[in-house]
Amino acid sequence: MTEIDHPPCLSCGACCSTFRVSFYWTESEPAAGGCVPPELTEKLNDFRAVMKGTNRPQPRCVALQGEVGGFTPCAIYANRPSPCREFLMALDDPEPDSACDRARERWGLPRLKPMPEPQKPSEVV
Repeated sequence: MTEIDHPPCLSCGACCSTFRVSFYWTESEPAAGGCVPPELTEKLNDFRAVMKGTNRPQPRCVALQGEVGGFTPCAIYANRPSPCREFLMALDDPEPDSACDRARERWGLPRLKPMPEPQKPSEVV
């Protein structure tokens, strides 16, 4: 499979190595209907869990396979937590400076969508 055959996320991994992934604890509690593998999580506080590896200054989710910028599938894609399910790839994000593109820049990867041109102040007549 080449880069062209799969979405940009599979050749990136920057978000998984930039942000803390925290979520309500029941997402990793099988008895509560959670599907995130509990062995890949840590307790953040009484209400929240965090993906192992993401609650530190240089985060990297334990479920990320491969190296940032290369082929980077998620080992638990079908069972990933809500922040990962809700994270928008830059091309799908209406925000001009998306979290996706900021993560990509942090890792020296090109933005998926260009920054908007700065607005010029209107001339007052």
